[in-house]
Amino acid sequence: MSRVAYLWDRRCLEHDTGAHVECIARGQRLAPEAMAPRIPDAAIRPIVERDAVEWIVRVHSRQYHDWVRQSCADGVRCLDQGDTVVCPQSYNAAIASVDAGLTAADLVMSGEFDRAFSAMRPPGHHALPDRAMGFCLFANVAIVARYLQARHAVGRIAVVDWDVHHGNGTHDIFYDDDSVLFISLHQYPLWPGTGSSRQRGTGRGEGFTLNLPIAPYTPASDYMQTFRDGVLPALDKYAPELLLISAGFDAHRDDPIAQLRLTEDDFAAMTRHLAAVAAASCGGRIISLLEGGYNLDALSASVAAHVNELAE
Repeated sequence: MSRVAYLWDRRCLEHDTGAHVECIARGQRLAPEAMAPRIPDAAIRPIVERDAVEWIVRVHSRQYHDWVRQSCADGVRCLDQGDTVVCPQSYNAAIASVDAGLTAADLVMSGEFDRAFSAMRPPGHHALPDRAMGFCLFANVAIVARYLQARHAVGRIAVVDWDVHHGNGTHDIFYDDDSVLFISLHQYPLWPGTGSSRQRGTGRGEGFTLNLPIAPYTPASDYMQTFRDGVLPALDKYAPELLLISAGFDAHRDDPIAQLRLTEDDFAAMTRHLAAVAAASCGGRIISLLEGGYNLDALSASVAAHVNELAE
């Protein structure tokens, strides 16, 4: 059985978006006291401050970071054209979300745990180097990847993003980079409208981006076949030294903002496949960070299924 750390902190509840799908209730549903009976083999671990700003500005511009901090402090209610709602405490919650990923990296790289899951919000995979987007302030997964490379000398990193929306922020950050393989399965067409299969990277990053768009209402069996035929061979060929997952659960059939048909059993199956890849290529090391998922019952059930498979 793998040792799995589960990271959560009350600061995620301070990110008050009001009547919004990415809401405080998401954090409440994933609190340790709610989840512990459902994930008996995971260890709840505290988030440790890790100089988050130093690592944020390796992915985002310093000007953008400072603008987010000041905008929240000034009481600005939205950081983009309508999706990314914030409050005065949102910056601190976003810093805690970054710190959760960095803490997960240290726990796994130290050998204390084989795998880790961050249940923190706000999410991150839509955040661009100089722009908030799609409920996301800072690009959590990309920041963790850069931290792993610089602090822990990890070479090849793979990011698998199964959120129902294309992870355009992560995609753009690593589009010309051959040290990170980015693989995204996402509904298409759907906001943000990016993620064509023709987009495969540029320069030395050509071939290190793999977009697998999936049509609305695709049966779960067909989705899973795409996962097996597309994701797994690419990972086997790349042989990552560590696997990151952008774990959005909004491809669930009960999610209110998309039209795919997965269940918690499908998320468990994908996790099981990725765990096998990790066991073969990187000593089992996986770090998974929460992205979307907006039906609260489906979210908590899917997270439990995901974490329990990480523990197998």
